[in-house]
Amino acid sequence: MTATAAGERPATQQFAALADDTRGAILELLGSEPRSASELARELPVSRQAIAKHLAVLEAAGLVEAVRDGRSVRHRAIGASLSALADRLDAIGRAWDARLDRIATMAESRHDAAPLVE
Repeated sequence: MTATAAGERPATQQFAALADDTRGAILELLGSEPRSASELARELPVSRQAIAKHLAVLEAAGLVEAVRDGRSVRHRAIGASLSALADRLDAIGRAWDARLDRIATMAESRHDAAPLVE
């Protein structure tokens, strides 16, 4: 459960943060533009206080950052973190595809080598 580079969060922490539907919806909204917790609360069926807690989890996971904008605080998705997580999932998927291809090849070769029983 170690991070892969300085400053990165463990992928397990990021996956846990993304496991909540509300946090996923927050990330989708932040994908288009930075928003304050109040703006997010107006677009989602949860309170501003709940949004603030979800944002804290996303920030701790390194997926969102708070940016001061005058007197308000706006939050934005960290594209590099999300891209790195997507790349990791893609690599896991490719590894599983390769394993499944090897199993299919082994099964086919055993099937072809098996004598026919009459």
